[in-house]
Amino acid sequence: MSVVDVAVDSFPDVSVDVDISVVMPCLNEAESVERCINWAWEGIKRSGMTGEVIVSDNGSTDGSPEIAARAGARVVHQPRRGYGNAYRHGFAHARGRIIVMADSDGTYDLRRLDALVAPLHEGYDYVLGSRFGGEILPGAMPWLHRYVGNPVLTRVLNLFFAYDSSDAHSGMRAFTRDAYERMALDSEGMEFASEIVIKAARTNLRVAEVPIIYHPRTGESKLHTFRDGWRHVRFMLLCCPKYLFLLPGVLLVLLGLLGQSALLSGPRPLGGHRFDVHMSALFALITIVGSQLLAFGAFAKIHAHIRGYERSDAFTRWLRQDFTLERGILGGLLIFTVGFVIDLAILIEWLNSSLGELDRLRPALFAMSLMGMGVQFMFSAFFLSLTNQVADALRTPPGDAQESSGPDLRAAL
Repeated sequence: MSVVDVAVDSFPDVSVDVDISVVMPCLNEAESVERCINWAWEGIKRSGMTGEVIVSDNGSTDGSPEIAARAGARVVHQPRRGYGNAYRHGFAHARGRIIVMADSDGTYDLRRLDALVAPLHEGYDYVLGSRFGGEILPGAMPWLHRYVGNPVLTRVLNLFFAYDSSDAHSGMRAFTRDAYERMALDSEGMEFASEIVIKAARTNLRVAEVPIIYHPRTGESKLHTFRDGWRHVRFMLLCCPKYLFLLPGVLLVLLGLLGQSALLSGPRPLGGHRFDVHMSALFALITIVGSQLLAFGAFAKIHAHIRGYERSDAFTRWLRQDFTLERGILGGLLIFTVGFVIDLAILIEWLNSSLGELDRLRPALFAMSLMGMGVQFMFSAFFLSLTNQVADALRTPPGDAQESSGPDLRAAL
């Protein structure tokens, strides 16, 4: 009996649950999709479990869906383009208690999926097939991807999310249905690969890696090196307010305040140069920019927490539970008042000198930066209060929420 015959004869009835669902996205992979499906069926047979193969077609025009159906796959159609869209649509139709994902371009050898899913039988929730921990065959990965793109993106992801992965962007993975539901994946494009890793870390999944062999792909690659690389970087930055907003904001505020404080008493010589009012103005600007980044960081922190990209930490709990609009207004008003009093004293002194030369410009700039920070703090408190209301609405059980015909808030976020 041929591999194709096995695949067709082994195709389960759609009304019966199975052990393994192999899900493949497909966009014009007529040259390779049949071989990948045959490999998947062979791997399912080798595992000794029941299974199904699902091809999530993303708008193919080369006959790939028909080829996939003849090879024994269940074909589902996702007209909305995107790597993540295709996978999530396929996962929605999967019936297995274990879900295996792999591309349909011939790069991942599914004949050994038994080794990929083995850690799941040992209590792990999610398994990553590591190309860098295994073998990358000649011609399988461009030099730029192998030695720059993938390693750099993996290291950035590991740094941002306190993770330890050797190949965060591998396309061959397996996880239990429960783990998939806990991750609540919602990315539409290539950043879907990063989201799985981030959500696995944030939901405390038990993660294992197994080495795999990465083959040269068949047909034309759909990857765009710089565009898709940027999408991953952008996604990771947006999911990590600590490195995008909070740390830069703290550093800028400290630099701005310390710089202005050092110049309050007069010019300072440094390296043969004389730092004077112009540097006070620059430090004031740095202070304002830093405070704005801190405000953005607070908003992004709640957003990331809602989306599941951030664990609940002390700062998030303070923002969600202890911070109130009234406290925010009071704190901002206090900062503004300190700056206003300083500037008012300088103004009175200047008026008393018959509008003579203003020799307290450095303290005036320092006071103005405090006033600017205070105003930002007060208006940020209003926006943060609104963000918390949205977060509370999203956490309200459907049965407790009043009926509404408005847009879905989670989708809006």
